[in-house]
Amino acid sequence: MIEITGVSKAYGRQHVLKDVYWRVQAGEFWGLIGPNGSGKTTLLNLISGVEQPDAGSIMLQGAPLSSYTRKSLSRKMAVLQQDGLPRVAYPVREVVEMGRFPYQDWRGREKHEDNVRLVEGIMEKLELTELADRPLSVLSGGQRQRAALGKVMAQQPELVLLDEPTTYLDLRYQIQFMELIADWQKQDGLTVVSVLHDLNLAALFCDRLLVISEGGIVAQGPPDEILTEKMIEEVFGVKSHLVVHPDTKTPQLLLQRAIEK
Repeated sequence: MIEITGVSKAYGRQHVLKDVYWRVQAGEFWGLIGPNGSGKTTLLNLISGVEQPDAGSIMLQGAPLSSYTRKSLSRKMAVLQQDGLPRVAYPVREVVEMGRFPYQDWRGREKHEDNVRLVEGIMEKLELTELADRPLSVLSGGQRQRAALGKVMAQQPELVLLDEPTTYLDLRYQIQFMELIADWQKQDGLTVVSVLHDLNLAALFCDRLLVISEGGIVAQGPPDEILTEKMIEEVFGVKSHLVVHPDTKTPQLLLQRAIEK
């Protein structure tokens, strides 16, 4: 699905990513983890085509990322930022329908019946039907993020990029949001790449983790191999205890204290 070869990116004299090699197979759920400023969001921006690498190449399904038009790329890929939608006056239904833009013809039209069925199905699945006519400006952060996810789902992408999607959500909505993504990923064979700060959430929902520090890849692999007390100490500067989740058998971290530098 994605093949990154020798990618580097700098802003002025600051080298944010340095000689990154990484491959994502179709249908995988990757979590990008690492300290603030390590290059996670920059890597996501390069994959989405928002920014261009200074060196190296990025391939999407065997073709250079630069060979895709914006419209063709938006049929393959969708991006959801941590503050997915602003508090604007658009009603929820119209926002979800905006996800169909890549499939409209040159007159701005699409087959109406199929579009309605798709949008209605997504809104029902995300429990947005009762909010259909409400403007985003009166919704809670969790409701707006669900509307943003609905817009992304309406794109019917093969690849979804998420940048800290649970940052402004409370515990219930964090779990609910990640469950929605995981169910969608399994049902449609979706490929997901998500920047996550919560390592326990990453371990619960991601198939594989990519650890980035100071612009380079430190480790990559399944959570039970990657999340170790030693890695947490070396990369994040935090002492921790590792336990096994009693239900999922995934690693979970009990944070102890920060290490003074």
